Amino acid sequence: MYACAQNPRKLFRGPGEALNRLRYTPPTLRLPPTPRPPRLSRAGVIAVFYGALAGIAVIWGATRGHADIYRMPGVPLDVRRVATNLAAGVAFGLVFVAITRYMAHRHQWARDIHQEFRHLLGPLAARETVILALASSIGEESFFRGALVPHVGVIASSVLFGLLHIGPGPRFVRFLPWTLASFLVGLALGALMREGGDLSGPIAAHFTINYLNLRYIAEKDLG
Repeated sequence: MYACAQNPRKLFRGPGEALNRLRYTPPTLRLPPTPRPPRLSRAGVIAVFYGALAGIAVIWGATRGHADIYRMPGVPLDVRRVATNLAAGVAFGLVFVAITRYMAHRHQWARDIHQEFRHLLGPLAARETVILALASSIGEESFFRGALVPHVGVIASSVLFGLLHIGPGPRFVRFLPWTLASFLVGLALGALMREGGDLSGPIAAHFTINYLNLRYIAEKDLG
């Protein structure tokens, strides 16, 4: 009572304050943030890229009257031949992988390339390794061997294949042995395509090389 008598303004400051006290303020409704669309993983990006390359290969073949890029023109489907081609492709891939291992242990330039790839790729999970090896072997073989070999020949398709494997950025000079090796492998895969009549051999060889080499790069530090 004493405080109110001494300070009557603290009890009542006018009708405005009374209205403010009676005014209802609804609680603030906070909506959850709008979810962003999930980004493609590295494996997803790889699969999309090589899937697009395979699609381009089919379109290329179709525009030249040969949409079945899996087989050379005029070659019938033969299960025995496919099995033989698969075995030949895996055998070639294993031989090439053995050569790359030998080079990596005997020559510094090969170890430098190994370490460059190890730095570029970063950690590779087992699932990513399989997807990268499988997608690249199907996509690249569909285009360079399936679509190009019947129309431009083994040598021209191998040159283009080698150019695809030029190293990134200003350090491309260090990758020149890899580029040359890709050209030579392209010649061998083109020969597998011509002699075998279909893509089973080249795809098997390409997958074997990529899978084993990617695992080796991810697991072994040769620095």
